[in-house]
Amino acid sequence: MKIPLLVCTLFLVFSCFDREKKTDHQIIEVKKTENAPIIDGKSNDHIWDKVKWHALDQNWLGAAYSHDDFSGRYKLAWNAKALYLLVEITDDVFYDSIADPFKRYWNDDCLEIFMDSDNSGGLHQHSNNAFAYHIALDHKVVDIGPDKLPLFLNDHMNIKSVRDEQRMIWEIALGVYPEDADATAALSPIALAKGSKLGFALAYCDNDGSPERENFIGSVFIPGADKNIAWIDSDVFGTLVLGD
Repeated sequence: MKIPLLVCTLFLVFSCFDREKKTDHQIIEVKKTENAPIIDGKSNDHIWDKVKWHALDQNWLGAAYSHDDFSGRYKLAWNAKALYLLVEITDDVFYDSIADPFKRYWNDDCLEIFMDSDNSGGLHQHSNNAFAYHIALDHKVVDIGPDKLPLFLNDHMNIKSVRDEQRMIWEIALGVYPEDADATAALSPIALAKGSKLGFALAYCDNDGSPERENFIGSVFIPGADKNIAWIDSDVFGTLVLGD
């Protein structure tokens, strides 16, 4: 019985090494900021004048939509403590009908940040190999834990937003947590450093008043017919390179 057990063990070990490493794609170099932006939902920090907008325009789910229905864009910056996001969403209807934050939260309007701290790629649906942060309009942050149940992760980020009738500005300081971190434990985010690579994508769930979201709109192009896979597979995330 020892030989079959050894063979099985070796097979499992080498199977882990057989998985192809994530290929860097849709690469963005992120500018460092010495002075962290004040997280207040406003775009008047000096760093936001120095970095460019990126488009949020890839339709991952749903029929074609018009520019009048939805448009989105975002900016990025970093320092040792956090990744900073400024996100501008223009939407004809901001819809939030499901009171329970753990029930069908993806079918209300929400912002979603995908983060893979070591850019390793791979499956993450029921692990913290990567995070899929669903940020509701009231700023509640939810992801699925390893126990396959939703949990709050508000302590991973600081969020402020300013909204008028058809436009919403989100400003976020996102702590980057190590792969397979215990999301229920009191952990510190990793210290970011120049040259580090992060797996990253941004998305928005858009619902104008239906039982389910009409569109799921992302920041990265996903090939193939099924584009709604970022919540399962971090190989499709883009790559952020932390620069000067």
